[in-house]
Amino acid sequence: MPWSGPRRSWRLGRVAARRPAAVLPADLAAAEVQAREALLAALTADANGRWTVEWRFEGLRLLPLALRLTRQLVAAGMEPRLLFADAGAAALAKRDAPDLAERCGDFNSLLRQQGQGTSEGLLLAVAPSPADYSSFEQLCQQHRGGVVTLNGRLEDAAVGIGSVARERRRGFGAQWQAAYCLQPLAEGVLRRSYPDQWQLYREDADGFRLAELFERKPDGEQIAEALAGEAGLGLAGNLRALDALIEGLGR
Repeated sequence: MPWSGPRRSWRLGRVAARRPAAVLPADLAAAEVQAREALLAALTADANGRWTVEWRFEGLRLLPLALRLTRQLVAAGMEPRLLFADAGAAALAKRDAPDLAERCGDFNSLLRQQGQGTSEGLLLAVAPSPADYSSFEQLCQQHRGGVVTLNGRLEDAAVGIGSVARERRRGFGAQWQAAYCLQPLAEGVLRRSYPDQWQLYREDADGFRLAELFERKPDGEQIAEALAGEAGLGLAGNLRALDALIEGLGR
């Protein structure tokens, strides 16, 4: 089945890379395998680190992916806890996965437990949002083990580029590293699978071609320049870069 992106549908596996690179996943199942392998590699490198896993597709049902990933980590010998922003979401997870009920909880319940001391082990936090920023930051500060966010969006577009946003990015936000990211763009795909570099693919007539590699996650302007290639940005490209920057503030 082809992926369904925000503006059109395409098949991610249709890649015509001009230089060696990992293949884009053809479907969600392949993307899950890539994410699991990348996360295991990341946790092997730093079991107590702060890691992110992202599948950035509209309409994606995240709960089934979170439950499958939790089971896979258990099978790999780990003891993950699956956390949600509210008790209702945690209850839904317990209903859908009785075998994982004892591993499911919410941010506030863990914070109450942490009131009696720091917590340990591996936490999988499902889709923390800007509304959860304060409680999630406190939770992480009082946790000694590793933390992984699944499709987290901790930056608030309403905060903008002011002093509060800068403080967050330099402080709590700077602690996070990408274990896996697969993000569709207007004219391509951005991918990172630990420990590889960030890979930007451009969609051409015959498929997706590797346009550029980055040591760090590229911003909107870098993405627009790489996709434009030798032709340069021009007015339309500059507008796309601005649009990507504004969109990125909401992620």
